Amino acid sequence: MKIQKTQKTPSISVRLVMIEAQDSLREQVCQSLRGDYQVECGNTTSDVLHLAQKVTPHILLLDADLFRTSEDFGDAARTIQELQRRQPHIKIICTSRTGMKCAQALVPLGVYDVVTKPVEADFLARLIRRACWLSEAEACGQQARPPHTQESSEEMIGTGEGIRRVFDAIRKVSTTDLPVLITGENGTGKELTAKAIHERSDRKGNPFVAINCGAIPGTLMESELFGHERGAFTGAVQQKKGKVEAAQGGTLFLDEIGEVPVELQVKLLRFLQGHSFERVGGRHSLRIDVRVIAATNVNLKDAIEQGRFREDLYYRLAVMHIHLPPLRDRNGDVLLMASVFLRQLAQQHGKRIKGFSDDAIRAMKCYSWPGNVRELLNKLRRGVVMAEGFYVTALELDLPVQETEAASESFGQMRTKMEADFLAQALAQHHGNLSRVARDLDISRPTLYRRLRQYGLVPRADE
Repeated sequence: MKIQKTQKTPSISVRLVMIEAQDSLREQVCQSLRGDYQVECGNTTSDVLHLAQKVTPHILLLDADLFRTSEDFGDAARTIQELQRRQPHIKIICTSRTGMKCAQALVPLGVYDVVTKPVEADFLARLIRRACWLSEAEACGQQARPPHTQESSEEMIGTGEGIRRVFDAIRKVSTTDLPVLITGENGTGKELTAKAIHERSDRKGNPFVAINCGAIPGTLMESELFGHERGAFTGAVQQKKGKVEAAQGGTLFLDEIGEVPVELQVKLLRFLQGHSFERVGGRHSLRIDVRVIAATNVNLKDAIEQGRFREDLYYRLAVMHIHLPPLRDRNGDVLLMASVFLRQLAQQHGKRIKGFSDDAIRAMKCYSWPGNVRELLNKLRRGVVMAEGFYVTALELDLPVQETEAASESFGQMRTKMEADFLAQALAQHHGNLSRVARDLDISRPTLYRRLRQYGLVPRADE
């Protein structure tokens, strides 16, 4: 098997020790990495501490099955603890034919990753290169974050039916210049959706300008949107350009559009129809090329009936409509999102957190999340700061501790719920990669896919 090198040598010398019983896998990986890193290989348990003392590695790839006696990884755990005592910042990647059992035993010790065998050599080489990159970044005193990851942890993540419809809508409306109306409860990610549309459109190189219509007094909103001329009103000592002009060539995002005063809605409608306007106090019409995306958490049709919103403006804004489902209706997405966000937040805060305790998982599943994704992020930020161990607890997340499942449930109901929860957690652990989930659970991909569809957990894409 020919392994493609996906990353060049780091700016500092990274030392790698690979202990692997399988000769072919060991030789392929070592051959791929030797040109870029200082690599030492072994195939017995006695080689581990010997080579670690000899080269003081940054990265250790360890075949945990070499230490395994019956179902116990105790010898591997003791060896890992000794290595970490000698070199606290070493990154250890373990391989095992019983990936889940190995992970349960060794991940709490701070192991970087656990890979289930059989594993392809090119995948293992890529994983090692990423760990090497992180080791280099830490050694250089840089932020340990791979290139091209987003600055914000508020990524759009999910596998449920409702959020997949949102992903499809974003992909389709991004190819047009039509106005878009985004609806949904507070905290569901309306501005994030607008940014996703902008970043996938032909306007992505131009400004994305957002204005919260509910945070601006009605008397000042016209000036904020369209700007004003000098002397237009008391205090207008100089000309000011508004948000509309600032968005030239890009996207104007009008959040909480339902809060715009009725008298200003007429001017906004005229602008949407002709893309021209006059500044407050101005005499000359200005023509601007912008795409308008609006969002609201109120029912605009009810507002129309109550006379608080113009019907013609509604239909002009809602040429394309995207509704964001609340988090409580996104089956299985809470644990998936929490897993991804936790890893990012732990990295930002420099904490070695591996996951959630059982009571935290139960608490997150039972909680209704009235604040939606925003509340989930805030709870996770608190949990990361408060965490004292490798696993964040319900108490650290400030969530009510839930008792175990009620005894009144039938056996069939309990079995179905447990299986759905187990699949959701496995999907989150492997970030939606069906091949890895199927391999870890020792079932075929068709069987896994059928079960995922049964519980509404079909991933967006198979990596």
